[in-house]
Amino acid sequence: MAKPGVPLSAWLPFLLLPVLAGFTMRILPAWVFMWVLAGSVFAGSKWLVYQEAQARGIGAKMRRRAAFLFGWPGMDATAFLGNTKTRAVAWKEWLWALGKFALGAWLFWWVARQLDGDLATGWIGMVGLIFMLHFGGFHLLALGWQSLGVPAQPIMKNPAASVSLGEFWSRRWNVAFNDIAERHVFRPLVRRAGTHWAGMAAFLFSGLLHDLVISVPAGAGFGLPTLYFVIQGVGVWVERSALGRRMGLRCGWRGWLFTMLITAGPAFWLFHPPFIRHIILPMMTATHAL
Repeated sequence: MAKPGVPLSAWLPFLLLPVLAGFTMRILPAWVFMWVLAGSVFAGSKWLVYQEAQARGIGAKMRRRAAFLFGWPGMDATAFLGNTKTRAVAWKEWLWALGKFALGAWLFWWVARQLDGDLATGWIGMVGLIFMLHFGGFHLLALGWQSLGVPAQPIMKNPAASVSLGEFWSRRWNVAFNDIAERHVFRPLVRRAGTHWAGMAAFLFSGLLHDLVISVPAGAGFGLPTLYFVIQGVGVWVERSALGRRMGLRCGWRGWLFTMLITAGPAFWLFHPPFIRHIILPMMTATHAL
């Protein structure tokens, strides 16, 4: 299971931390348990990529190593721990990142409570949280590291500009998580099973992890996040097929429309109603958003 040069012990936190987090399921509020479980998966992944960088002989001062482990959500250890310096950050980038954070806060703490219906309220609150954290907060953090000379790139890279599903999932949406799926599922399988089945395996892996973090804390909706990611894998296969190429599904406005339909259309299965009702709404109540 471990890659050559990477000790088996590097995998242990990834495998064991979610199990240990499971012991808190009955003593914590469901929404808090969700964050504990997600944090355990994140911490295990972080340790794995750090150990890989160490095995490749990528050296860095202790402060830089601590910063990567505890002060940055990205998984590209090679870039973060390397010697590459970044350019000065333009003030427009700071404003853009701050604007995304402010939009998320407005959606989460004001817009959501104006709506009728628990699902609509929860969905808007969740979108606001994603904008605050993934789009705004992590972008601000990336700019902070860049201003110190560290090549930390935002984990969200304008996904709405994607003109293909492949571009959306591999280069624009949550590249931190995609680094894990590509490095440890897709690449090891691609030579044995081919690009199509290796890609499907990577999407299946993503679906199972999202089921773990979404459906397990919610106590319902099992399999729906996995189904969502299987649909994404099928969509990638369709756009790369001869028919998809003839229809222009990998470029231009057709590719963009196909990408938005496949990613956003079945999102109701990814963030299913039990997750909204049992996790998002109680979290919004606890944080005085409702």
